[in-house]
Amino acid sequence: MDGYKPFGVPMRELESVVMSMEEYEALRLADYENLTHEKAAEKMNISRPTFTRLYDKARKNVAKAFVEGKAILIRGGTFISGEYWYRCSNCHETIVSLTPEENCDKCNSANIVRLDTPDNNDTNNDTR
Repeated sequence: MDGYKPFGVPMRELESVVMSMEEYEALRLADYENLTHEKAAEKMNISRPTFTRLYDKARKNVAKAFVEGKAILIRGGTFISGEYWYRCSNCHETIVSLTPEENCDKCNSANIVRLDTPDNNDTNNDTR
């Protein structure tokens, strides 16, 4: 996932808000997975106060983007995932799996790129 933008407005015409992967994960765990801050912090292997700071910053970034009509870019940060993350170069689907994948789930293309490695050019390789 790279981010979101307001519908119908070309990206070149938008200002953006940058959200780190940690902020995104905090928002996902608390609001999408409905975990308590304590459980989410445990899952992220961080303290609860640190989790709350990340979560608050993520919510403020989302609110700012919605109210001011800005794009949200998700990038950067320091994280370790227990999952395999891929992006299909054909249909641009993001694939998250507990096991290595060889093909895109949506279009069945073998043209997928690992996103969870330091060198994102590795395709279909289990480099953990």
